[in-house]
Amino acid sequence: MTDAEIAKDTSHADSHDVALTPFTIFRYTYSVILLIFSIVLVIALMFTGNTKLASDASPWAALFVCIAAVVWLSMIEGQQASLVGLPPVDPELYKDTHPVTYLNAATAFLGDNLDRYLMGRQFMVLLVVFIINLCGAPSSGDVDVLGMPGWLKAIFLDVGLGMIIFTCQLGQLTTQVNASHCMLDFINNYFALFTLYVAMTIEFSGVMHSSYLIQNILSVLSGKPIQSNEETKRGFTFAFFWGRVLMSLAILGFSLAVIVSALFQGKTMMVVKYPNVPNGASIFLFFFLCSIVGMLEGMQIAFFAVAKLPADERGTTLFGRKTCELLFRGNGQNLPGFMIGRQLTVVASFFIVASITSMNIQPGSGDNIFGVSDGAQAFLNLGFHAAVVTTIIASITWQLAASAFPIAFLNNPVTYILLCFALFLEWTGLCAGAWVLARVMKKALKYEYDEVYVGTPEERAANNHADKDFADDTGKLYGGGFRGHAVGSHDALDGPIESKDEVDEPVETA
Repeated sequence: MTDAEIAKDTSHADSHDVALTPFTIFRYTYSVILLIFSIVLVIALMFTGNTKLASDASPWAALFVCIAAVVWLSMIEGQQASLVGLPPVDPELYKDTHPVTYLNAATAFLGDNLDRYLMGRQFMVLLVVFIINLCGAPSSGDVDVLGMPGWLKAIFLDVGLGMIIFTCQLGQLTTQVNASHCMLDFINNYFALFTLYVAMTIEFSGVMHSSYLIQNILSVLSGKPIQSNEETKRGFTFAFFWGRVLMSLAILGFSLAVIVSALFQGKTMMVVKYPNVPNGASIFLFFFLCSIVGMLEGMQIAFFAVAKLPADERGTTLFGRKTCELLFRGNGQNLPGFMIGRQLTVVASFFIVASITSMNIQPGSGDNIFGVSDGAQAFLNLGFHAAVVTTIIASITWQLAASAFPIAFLNNPVTYILLCFALFLEWTGLCAGAWVLARVMKKALKYEYDEVYVGTPEERAANNHADKDFADDTGKLYGGGFRGHAVGSHDALDGPIESKDEVDEPVETA
């Protein structure tokens, strides 16, 4: 196959399309209906003044900020799938056909920039979700909108199913589905490049640098060195790096103090939305949900880390073996199911955490937390402090721990319980409509699967453009569970991931 043929091979045009069965069509249909209802519900909440931003500013402000936040979240989520999948591919194959994608890759794949992007991106996701919560989530527990009966209000408003479906389908899964196999087309725009620079700027600011201290500690405990594509830090670079680590620890400590103090004093939206929950219970719920989110974040890393191990090496306890048997049953079909169920659970937890941590203090009322200025209080009301704490404590720390100790995660009984729960959520098909939206988006934007441009891994190897071989660098920041997905192969959103004991060893290519 020549370079020209690889550049546009339409034989791969439908290589990842989902086969439609009666059950699949049923799940798609009812999920889309739920999404439409959720959109109507969120807009109705805004224009009746029942969301925090709508009441504090205006319904139109809430609507436009929410749309912008959802669009940006969709780029953040999709871009991750693209950037962690493209490193093995020779950039010369898409340099001419996708020039902006090439710019994205040239920036992200320089030195350790990909890890910097992943850290900054993780914070962006949390902050944007908190902003969506301010725009669209009900601001109190007694909201009456659309004449909904009590049981329906309990499900869609109190539990938050409406916001979960709204955010997962529109802001996350749709672009993840497309970007997982249309990596080249998805980030071939300057919006993606802008998002990349914003994520790297956040990491450069040092706000999240305490995560690097945790990374170093786990490296020592696990005996796994931290691999880097850059020279060892010395002199000013060393001092600047660890100076930002100390600054990050101070920010983390202050942010955590703000959350705990506000919860003890009843100064968060938790008191407004769930007035019957005691302050002490709110603090317990906050740390409990952070632990659940952390487990789910760590599980995806651990699952992908052991996916290629022989079955007898994956779990060393009863629950470890049960987890692996369920996860890799057949040809690994439950792994993509877990990723979808995990997304639902994490988003649901984030919205509850947002309610727990969002400040209910009006600047200028004289009741500011720790007596800070009105400007500082207004800034805290945006959820910045909560995003810092949740990103580090409930996300990155657990991902790093799972990278260092994947087998320990598999052996944990809680892992098995959460796996079962995530698979149940995926089975319900609540967010199956994302595949419908993804197909519509793909056709509207004329996306093509990556193989159309660069071929499959086997075709690239046959054309003297074999994918780069990356060493096992467990212990680095992965994020999202997409690390290692090869362009032109299956991944967590496309069906079974082949595990070592289920298939023959792949043919090595030069």
